[in-house]
Amino acid sequence: MIYYIVFRSMFAPATPARAILKGHRVTTAPSPQAVQLACPSCRTPIRAPIATIVDAARQPELKARLIAGQLNLAVCPNCGTPIMISAPLFYHDGAKQLALVHVPQQLNARPEEQERFIGDATSLMMRSLPADAPRGYLLAPRRFLTINSLIDAILEADGISRETIEAQRRRVDLIGQLAEAAERGDEALAALVAQHRESLDDEFFATLDTFIAASQQVGRDDSAQVLAALRNRLADAVGVAGGEMHGDETEIALSEVVERLIAADDDALEALIAELRPAIDYSFFEAWTARIDQAEQAGDRVTAERLTARRGMILETIERMDREAQALFDAGANLLRSALEATDAADVLRANSAQIDEAFMLVLQSNIAMAERAGQDQMVARLRAIEQLAAQIVEESLSPEDRFVNQLLQADTPQAATRLLRQNPAMITPSFVRRLNELADQMESGGHRPASERLRQLAREAGVMLF
Repeated sequence: MIYYIVFRSMFAPATPARAILKGHRVTTAPSPQAVQLACPSCRTPIRAPIATIVDAARQPELKARLIAGQLNLAVCPNCGTPIMISAPLFYHDGAKQLALVHVPQQLNARPEEQERFIGDATSLMMRSLPADAPRGYLLAPRRFLTINSLIDAILEADGISRETIEAQRRRVDLIGQLAEAAERGDEALAALVAQHRESLDDEFFATLDTFIAASQQVGRDDSAQVLAALRNRLADAVGVAGGEMHGDETEIALSEVVERLIAADDDALEALIAELRPAIDYSFFEAWTARIDQAEQAGDRVTAERLTARRGMILETIERMDREAQALFDAGANLLRSALEATDAADVLRANSAQIDEAFMLVLQSNIAMAERAGQDQMVARLRAIEQLAAQIVEESLSPEDRFVNQLLQADTPQAATRLLRQNPAMITPSFVRRLNELADQMESGGHRPASERLRQLAREAGVMLF
């Protein structure tokens, strides 16, 4: 349960906007104001930050907290009760010319108080803008009755469709309904599961998993246990595995590989071959030839000719892919040799930073393993130093978003990655979620299905934090 506290003193004359406007020209948005309140559950005194103005350009961390539903949310240090503090909010994004206002109805603010708050905030934002920046949109800020509708407007401006927003909200609502049904008993839960069986898909379970992890992180073990028990009951009901499946741990049956490559459209064939390349071996071609023989024996010349032509396409594609991969590994081996022979390996690696790719790292790790087996401790130390240096150079070249993605992928466990997401709310933006999905598409096209699935899982978890 979340308690709500009305913080009406935000309409007093000493609002952050008014206080700052008494001074010199403003170049930054005001920081959240600390207020004293008491926990509604246990009466423990709490000092909490309250933000009434969010400037997206200068305060991206506040924008992230707003979208994630964490803005003006305090947690009692004594009993763990979450407390949502109702306060007026002015949201500004100069790049998108957004000026949005929400005044909670429970504040019972008089019209003149609302206008004074909006006027102070508008003046503050105008003073903070460059001289040549447009200002007209600030004169007529859009007003919203609910905070959710204001957040929807922000997400839509960021390119998140209303359909995506609504789909996520429906999943969240369904989790609440299922939890309530589970409390009423097995029959109530079974009836609701039957009614919404089609909605209990991978996206739903990813959302539920994220809620469980979030409850654990904020110390709500009771909620985490309830949700985890619900997840197990739902998984049993719809036949979903209780644990997370990893693509690299699941062998694909040879018959499935053949069927998928037979059914694939020509445009999608190369990407599918890249995905299934480890399974396309001598046994695969034997099975494929047997299909051709069956078609010929059945007198189906059309099918036999089509399968023969596709076999040739598959063989030609994997030979080309193998040549390209070999060229990459040769380049990686040459770069490693140059780094080992150089007086300063860092100079060589920095001069050839574009070649520090997956192939180079695989060559490097293979050499480390061979040196370790041979007991060549000095060579192992040199290769480890090059590995650390290469990782540092790659890290330096990444954008902040890609650097954070890299940290998430290097996390020891999915739970550790989830904790990392929760610890960096300022990084969780709609563009970051899009970037995760773009990288997942790239990994899938390159045949790296496990990495693609991990990135999509991270995108789902990050997407939940936007709501």
